[in-house]
Amino acid sequence: MKDASPREIVSRRSRPAKAPLSRDVIVSSALEIVDREGLAGLSLRRVATALDTGAASLYVYLTNLDELHALMLDQALSAVQLPKGRKLSWRKRLKAFLLSYLHVLYDRRGLAQLALSTISSGPHTLRIWERLLGLLKEGGVDDAKAVWGVDLLTLYVTAVAAEKSNWRESGEGPGRVKDAILSASGEEFPLVSALKEALLSGDAEVRLDWALDVLIDGIVGGKLPRVGS
Repeated sequence: MKDASPREIVSRRSRPAKAPLSRDVIVSSALEIVDREGLAGLSLRRVATALDTGAASLYVYLTNLDELHALMLDQALSAVQLPKGRKLSWRKRLKAFLLSYLHVLYDRRGLAQLALSTISSGPHTLRIWERLLGLLKEGGVDDAKAVWGVDLLTLYVTAVAAEKSNWRESGEGPGRVKDAILSASGEEFPLVSALKEALLSGDAEVRLDWALDVLIDGIVGGKLPRVGS
């Protein structure tokens, strides 16, 4: 019986050198994990494994998973395209900016859901707030309404991105809702039955454009309630 071939021993020195650990490296690795596995697969332990280190070493750079979520969201929002120049009206630039925000949230797996549950306050997020406030003020919106308006617009667009992302992940889309509307009993749900064609009219882009106009019109012309000091 021949002796088994000796096992090849690989020196640690022959392995590729690991990138120095840093907050940016941790955040980038976490985003890559979410791109592949979704938000449910993310944990500090999972990130540490991907970086070939221990979970305890991440706490040098992070307080907890919530802080990592906020940093991930802010880094991803760096891709939002800010409108340039003034050839278009402030309203069209505002809507184009919000559409860019929506696409950034939708294009990365799990990012829209993260934006619904996480409040980011990093430099890229602040840049977005700054530009939104500037566009609303360019349209003549006073300070108080502009501040509340930014919150309203970003919340709506985030919800739309999350809904579209959920449909993509489930592979179902709005089909069940459509079936429910079409099969609604005229006796039990007379308005739903009578208006089913209107309920299903307009594609997603048309509805989004209309909704943004409604929100912007309300911000421009609406009144704020009195807020106690």
